[in-house]
Amino acid sequence: MNYARIKISWSKGAANATLEDTPTARALVAALPISARAQTWGEEVYFEIPVTAKLEAGAKQVVPPGTVCFWTEGNSLALPWGRTPISEGSEPKLVTRCNVLGKIDGEARQLASVRSGDSITVSLE
Repeated sequence: MNYARIKISWSKGAANATLEDTPTARALVAALPISARAQTWGEEVYFEIPVTAKLEAGAKQVVPPGTVCFWTEGNSLALPWGRTPISEGSEPKLVTRCNVLGKIDGEARQLASVRSGDSITVSLE
């Protein structure tokens, strides 16, 4: 079930995402707005946010491009749009299992314009 819509903005673009109703998604929405410094890992953007959570039952390591994930071990939002350094096929493989929060609306590859060190903001749409 759809829970909330968020906007992820950086200097060269923005993306909207739809979140499912999960405990971690609720914690993320409660912490908004958030500003952070982006980091990249292959074709993934991630950044630390002021949220802590435990792995949920549906946590995954291999996800479709554009999945909005929460990396519990790094307290970070992870936004993969393609292969990571440990991908075995064409789909993103995260560093560990992560909570799945939702999906980027539209083309996830727009995240390719984010560079490590860019300021990134997450807010309610």
